Order: sequence, then C-alpha cells, then structure tokens
Amino acid sequence: MFFSLLPDIEYDIKPSNYPYSEAQFRTAKNFFRRFKINEDVFGYTVAMNKYAILEGEKPNQVAELYYGNPFLDWVVLLTNNVINPLFDWPKTDNAIRRYSESKYGDPYAEILYYETVEVESGITIKGDSTGRKLKATALDAGRRVDEEFYNNPFTYFDGTNNVSVPGSSICQPVSAYDHEIKENEKKREIWILKPKYLDVFITEFKIKNNYVESSDYISLRSKKTGV
Repeated sequence: MFFSLLPDIEYDIKPSNYPYSEAQFRTAKNFFRRFKINEDVFGYTVAMNKYAILEGEKPNQVAELYYGNPFLDWVVLLTNNVINPLFDWPKTDNAIRRYSESKYGDPYAEILYYETVEVESGITIKGDSTGRKLKATALDAGRRVDEEFYNNPFTYFDGTNNVSVPGSSICQPVSAYDHEIKENEKKREIWILKPKYLDVFITEFKIKNNYVESSDYISLRSKKTGV
C-alpha cells in the first residue's frame, strides 16, 4: 500500500554511444521523497498513544493490532520517523547478541564506559513556591564517566563536611553488550496514531506527495529528471 502512494519519477535514460537518439524515460517510484508529520494537525498528546514494542514484535504486527491491517505498517514507521527498520526498530535478543559479537572483539568483557548511580548530598533545599522541600543530589544517576572517575575517590559536601567515597562504589561498568542492550531498549517506546485520525493522516500523506509545477513537472503524481 505504501509504495502505491509514492509519486513516480521518470528517469532520463540515454545511450552510452554517440550519436544519441531521442531520450527515453524509465518510470520508478520516488523513494527520495520524505514526509514529516504535521505537528499542528497531529499533536502527540491528542492524536497519539504511547506503546511499548514487545520482544520480536514487527511493525506489521503493531499495525494489525491497532488498525486491523498489517499493510498499514508504514503508518507506524512514518509517525516514528523510522527510516530503516533494520536499525531503527528494536532488535530481538538473539539479533542483539549476534550484532554485538560481530561489532566488538569481546562484547561481554569490553568495557565502553561507566554509569553513575544517584548520590544524595544530605542537603535539603526549597523546591518551589509551595515551600516543598527537595533533597539535593551530589551526583545524578545515569551519567557516563570514564575509567579515571571509576578508579578515584569522589568527594562531595553533605551540608556539614566533605565526604569522599570510592568512585567504584558510585558507578558501574557497562560492557559493549550491555550498551547495545540499553540502546535497543530506547527504541521500544513509540507513538501510535489513534485509529480515528488514520484517514486524515493518509489523506495528508497523499497531498504532501503531490508534485508542484516546475520544468520537470508532468502531473501531480509524476515528474521527469535527467541522470
């Protein structure tokens, strides 16, 4: 269905030997056309639902689940700016393992970086206009640090004294394999266009894929170009 909605492009095919004959054209789909969702029409908080992709779940299965049509998988991909599902869609656990083993020498032993855990300072501060008290942190969780940080003391002020703790006690090593797992998990949460907006979305997609008049213009759905 997706390919039928893409406009055509007429490629100018010329012979390689002189003298040239009249140019001939070969019709192909214009895969270089990019579509960006209209955020004025499809506000994420209004027209979208969040969805967590299950292990091994494919775009066509998500489309079947929400729209009752697996061939609307392109809607799922476009609304999440997924250009190449091989890289932009979550991989299975087995695929991540194979990918990691092919990319790194030893993905299970190779440490890429260290990741911090939260360290509370013990200091309480006024958080907002309501007067609510908030605990200040000396170190935020999830920061990427290097081996030097891991191997040296970390010093912070607890409101009374300077406190030093081993860097190794407040951050954890992240292997290449763990890193790829983390990056893969980030891709699981996507936006799903609500079914009631589906017809409007498809109509806008068709309109945006129409050509405007130019020197290469043939029709709304076709234009020519030289190679």
